[in-house]
Amino acid sequence: MDRWSRGTSVLHRRDARAKTIAALVFLITLATAHRAFPALSILYFVVLCSTILAAGLPLGKALKRAAIVLPFSLVFAAISFVAGDSGRAATMLGKSYLSALAVLLLVSATPLPELLRGLESLGVPRFLLMVIQFLYRYLFVISEEAQHMRAAAQAKSGSVRRLLAGRSRFRSAAGALGVLFARSYGHAEGVHQAMLARGFQGHFQTLSTNAFTARDLAFTAAATTLLIGLRVAVEAWV
Repeated sequence: MDRWSRGTSVLHRRDARAKTIAALVFLITLATAHRAFPALSILYFVVLCSTILAAGLPLGKALKRAAIVLPFSLVFAAISFVAGDSGRAATMLGKSYLSALAVLLLVSATPLPELLRGLESLGVPRFLLMVIQFLYRYLFVISEEAQHMRAAAQAKSGSVRRLLAGRSRFRSAAGALGVLFARSYGHAEGVHQAMLARGFQGHFQTLSTNAFTARDLAFTAAATTLLIGLRVAVEAWV
């Protein structure tokens, strides 16, 4: 998704605040839809798929990645189904999937530093944004260390699976995990010290100008009108 967010489509060029507002309107109109949800969900799904294609993102991969939320919502949907409310179970699954797809589209069309800066401009607490930013940065540190350890294990034993096989697989896995986090912590500490040496004062700077232009305003107005208009039209029809 980090590579997807570096695109050059019209959606990518819009200000992060405009896309965030549009996503919030989508989530609110979707969450508050009840009687008209079956028909509205189809229209919203078409809108999301069309936007994904217009942004130059791979539709199949996006639909697949959005399904990561289904195992969590499936538990609550199963409880509603067992209780005899099958309609609520289906609605819960549909709303969770469409919400995940909308958030995925927002993140895939906006680099994370710009998205966090836009959220800060909208009044989101800076402490929360700092936690997200550090998590985003240090996940790459952990991933890099894991790749190095995997390459070393393959060079010594020929296969990570063989290394973790047998009666000592749990001990080996626990040891590898401990070494991974110890090395990642040391690397992250070095990164933090380097940030402090370069004058980091608790605020990440970006190269974008962060200007909300007339095109961004038009995009926000058009997206809001479309989403709310579809909701009103479907409820009037149903």
